[in-house]
Amino acid sequence: MGNNMKKIKLDIVGLSYSQTQSGAYALVLGEVNGRRRLPIIIGSFEAQAIAIEIEKMTPSRPLTHDLFKNFAQAYNITIQEIIIYNLVDGIFYAKLVCSDGKKTIEIDARTSDAIAMAVRFDCSIYTYEFILSTAGIVIEGNDFVYLENMSDTTEEKAVTPTASGYASQSTDELKTKLQEALAEEAYEKAAKIRDELNRRKAS
Repeated sequence: MGNNMKKIKLDIVGLSYSQTQSGAYALVLGEVNGRRRLPIIIGSFEAQAIAIEIEKMTPSRPLTHDLFKNFAQAYNITIQEIIIYNLVDGIFYAKLVCSDGKKTIEIDARTSDAIAMAVRFDCSIYTYEFILSTAGIVIEGNDFVYLENMSDTTEEKAVTPTASGYASQSTDELKTKLQEALAEEAYEKAAKIRDELNRRKAS
């Protein structure tokens, strides 16, 4: 197989609005102990499913991925790892490596769904060297600078949804609004409020 098929472990580095596609998000995976990053454009629904789990926000009713996890666990099936195993015409292919303790099965999945499951099962995310060398971006210096630049390019300001109206409200007001949005299952709104809160923490 050669070095090209070497398995490389990835972490989730960040999630931000995509500059190139309106209404989409850029999920950025990073090579553990390395400088390369793998940006993957995903839809807002999938982004929410990942963000909610990372932020440990508990929705009032199980989301689709929570249901999938509960279903799997009810039958003692665990996900051991997920592998982003191919890249064809700009589309990433992923699979879940699942086990019931006796046999191991690989199940095909969209990459965003696979990552949403990885964060829920707390399992490792891998890709192969040939994918990182094709689609990876090498980062110099600080990651966060890169993420901010990504979500803040001046030319493309127009396509970036702004945290409209939230900037003028107090942090306490926003925290209350966040709880309300979650209660209403308005995850899109919750994410925008959370973005604004995170922006304040960062500044």
